[in-house]
Amino acid sequence: MSHHRSGSIQRTTKETNIQLNIQLDGQGETELSTGVPFLEHMLDLFAKHGLFDLKVVAQGDNEIDDHHTVEDIAICLGQAIREALGDKKGIRRYGDAWVPMDDALGQVILDLSNRPHLEFSAEFPREKVGNFDTELVHEFFWKLALEARMNLHVILHYGRNTHHMIEVLFKALGRALDTAIQIDPRVKSVPSSKGVL
Repeated sequence: MSHHRSGSIQRTTKETNIQLNIQLDGQGETELSTGVPFLEHMLDLFAKHGLFDLKVVAQGDNEIDDHHTVEDIAICLGQAIREALGDKKGIRRYGDAWVPMDDALGQVILDLSNRPHLEFSAEFPREKVGNFDTELVHEFFWKLALEARMNLHVILHYGRNTHHMIEVLFKALGRALDTAIQIDPRVKSVPSSKGVL
């Protein structure tokens, strides 16, 4: 069983140029250069709480807005996670996490099911955090679920501070994914009655 499950994705479009590498069995180390400081903060939290090593270098059309960069990073991250998981042999498959931060409580439940689905139950009181459009949070989780082919349920139970509310979701994502990718020695093949994930 390999203890260095990694995925690397390079994606170039007219709007963005992205190189992304993730080591699932890492230590939470990040190197992030995206032109979107708030997203970098969130990706750093995601990696630290999931103990993933994550490198992202992105150049995008941020002079328009951050939409394309955020969306394309989520696409690359999802593809890299899928690549890193390979045949998913022996993984726990399901993960969930609750994370509180001051006023905010977030929860993420996921299944590495090979069937993409997002349920997103979160509303933010502000449309922006600094220069970051809070509607991009949904965009990020949706594209991640699609490309990682995971069933992803994101629930913000409550909160007042928009920054905290988004932060708990990214921390919970890291922790839930960390649980789901763990190797369970009792699982001899893939944890599915279908025999394939």
